[in-house]
Amino acid sequence: MTWLNAIAQGMLLGGIFAMAAAGLSLVFGVMRVANLAHGDLMILGGYVASVAAVSLHIPVALTVLVSMAAVGGLGYLIQRTLLDRAMGLSEFAPLMVTFGISVIIPNVLVQLFSNDTKPLGIGSLGTASIRVGSDLAIGWFPLITVVAAVAVLAGLHVFLYRTQSGRIVRATADDRAVVRLMGVDNRKVYALTSVIAFATVALAGTLYTMRQGGVTPYEGQLTVLFAFEVVIIGGLGSLWGTLAGGMVLGIAQSVGAQISPDLPLLAGHLVFLAILVFRPQGLFGRSVLA
Repeated sequence: MTWLNAIAQGMLLGGIFAMAAAGLSLVFGVMRVANLAHGDLMILGGYVASVAAVSLHIPVALTVLVSMAAVGGLGYLIQRTLLDRAMGLSEFAPLMVTFGISVIIPNVLVQLFSNDTKPLGIGSLGTASIRVGSDLAIGWFPLITVVAAVAVLAGLHVFLYRTQSGRIVRATADDRAVVRLMGVDNRKVYALTSVIAFATVALAGTLYTMRQGGVTPYEGQLTVLFAFEVVIIGGLGSLWGTLAGGMVLGIAQSVGAQISPDLPLLAGHLVFLAILVFRPQGLFGRSVLA
């Protein structure tokens, strides 16, 4: 039962990993841009939610919407003012832009809020759990996070396959030159993609902060590593692969912690390297969004 509990907790942890990586997978799948600032944007989402709850006294549940709107709007500005220009220069220019943003965000947060933990409590929900047997308990909030991750990925799937805008996004991911010839402005497609991706990572950051009870400025440096590992394990550009990748990484870390408290990160990295060696395209890797 102990190992079953470790696997269950790993799957719950995988939910937050999958949600954190969903936006990263979407941006790479459509624009072929590896967003190095993804983890810091996730942490920024947590800070926005914390400020909204603590300073503006907005109900904690509504801070999710505030964070998504604020970071999603920031995504639109970054895409239209910086990334559009960078993508026209070279393949490496967008990478440098996102690297610069990843440096700016935590330093600005330190200047504004210091290096102390910024709290975002959720009361008794943070410790409430469902008892399944004598040795197995499933936390309500981690379960909510998994459900939210599945809902986000399902929503993205419906958007991409059931709406006209989504079909245009997929077509742009397949061949941006042909889409341009059809009269579609790629910049608008990229702006829409960035808004969705940034709002998604803000949601992940808010739920992450709620789960941890708070957030610090430099946590993005670790969360971006997890997000990239999840995307690569699941397969670049594959949304449902992102969910599988999150579960695999979460279980690896949880089982590693069961063996030794020093092993969670190492176990996750070893599984990531094994996938990279034996299946470099990832578990569900395809050439287009799936």
